Amino acid sequence: MQLSSATHMLAAARAEAERLGVVVCVSIVDAAGYPVVFLRMDGVALGCIDVCHKKARTAALFHMDSAAFGQVACPGGGAYSLEQTNGGMTSFGGGLVIRDEGGVVIGGIGVSGARTEDDIAIGRVAVAALS
Repeated sequence: MQLSSATHMLAAARAEAERLGVVVCVSIVDAAGYPVVFLRMDGVALGCIDVCHKKARTAALFHMDSAAFGQVACPGGGAYSLEQTNGGMTSFGGGLVIRDEGGVVIGGIGVSGARTEDDIAIGRVAVAALS
């Protein structure tokens, strides 16, 4: 994940959050789950900082959006409690995988602070800004 791509995505995420009238934290990580860029909008609940980082890491490290990860890691799922691995993952929506043009995972984005549906929508706009 290049810094220029990540900052472009971050700007798209912020613009979408502002359009929706919500405040969020956004974390973009590389394929190994290490931070590239981070945004904390004024007024967001501080607990959202850790949540957005975990959403981004979940998507990058498991090559699946955090909502899909939740289907696997939930009680009765094939890998219940998987979210306890790798220093803590997140098993609800708002983390999205970032892939290059060839489909290779290059990172993840995590959005936290709004309704889960809005977090996901903001993340999708940011990922779409890459193309």
